[in-house]
Amino acid sequence: MGDGRKIIVNIPAYNEEKTIGNVVRDIINKGYRNVIVIDDGSSDRTAEIARKSGAIVISHNRNLGLGNGFKTGVNYALMSNADIFVNIDADGQFCPEEIDKLIKPILNNEADMVTGSRFLDGSFVTNMPLIKRIGNKFFTNVVSRITSKRFTDTQCGFRAYSRDALKKLNLMGGFTYTQEAFIDLAVKEMRIKEVPIRVNYHKDRKSRVASSLTKYGLKSLLIIMKTFRDYKPLKFFGIPGIGLFTIGFITGIFMIIWYIMHKATTPFKSLLFFCIATLILGTIIIVLGLIADMLDRVRMNQEEIMSRIRDIDEKIKGKNKIEVK
Repeated sequence: MGDGRKIIVNIPAYNEEKTIGNVVRDIINKGYRNVIVIDDGSSDRTAEIARKSGAIVISHNRNLGLGNGFKTGVNYALMSNADIFVNIDADGQFCPEEIDKLIKPILNNEADMVTGSRFLDGSFVTNMPLIKRIGNKFFTNVVSRITSKRFTDTQCGFRAYSRDALKKLNLMGGFTYTQEAFIDLAVKEMRIKEVPIRVNYHKDRKSRVASSLTKYGLKSLLIIMKTFRDYKPLKFFGIPGIGLFTIGFITGIFMIIWYIMHKATTPFKSLLFFCIATLILGTIIIVLGLIADMLDRVRMNQEEIMSRIRDIDEKIKGKNKIEVK
């Protein structure tokens, strides 16, 4: 299975005792033996059932959020010398037999990250609430614009990553990771591919992450904005800065022409203060963008150093034949 490469299947879970056992067993029955469950501070029997079903369980002392659960899995995969890292939800909405479909482009060296898309084939989605469809489309469009690439589903948690992609991932969000991972890897020119996957939304199922759509939307949007700020600082600061400066400049030209024609600033005297304020504010924001761009170069150098350290660590482990269990 997997052309001899080591594949780890990661399942972040929070209070999923009703479904986690079946999900773990289904994955193992499909031939994937390296299954880990990140128990994110569950108060029920999630960890116990996952362990009895054949998974390795890593538990957080308290609920840290899906993003932190994902990062724990990534760190474990890197330490365990995994070649491919698959992430799947614990609620049973995704089909373990489609893991083969996710890892195939990576095995064929066609992609660094493969993500399931619920909308490449609309017939694969059943019972998805309309509000979630609208929210998904909105966030997908935002991520597509930021990355200048066209995607159809940036919220799906059913994904596969190559080892190179894992080493380059640098995620900050603790609440969720889905959109941030897209932006992070796309900006680093990693190859991202979408494949159609099936998903079924059970009517009585409540999402652990998006239990409050307003809360989910605001937190996800905040993560996207922070990621956009960090990876595209010139655009993030430059667009509003230039916009404000342009408004102030045009207003200033108008005031100069009005003064030449009428030898007075009335009745537009207040526009003079508006002009000065927008010019100053626009200039400040543009300067912030230039400073942020310099800091972005420092960040890129730090991430490159981190990636090379991981490469060196990998070679040392390979030389000493260290296997992390």
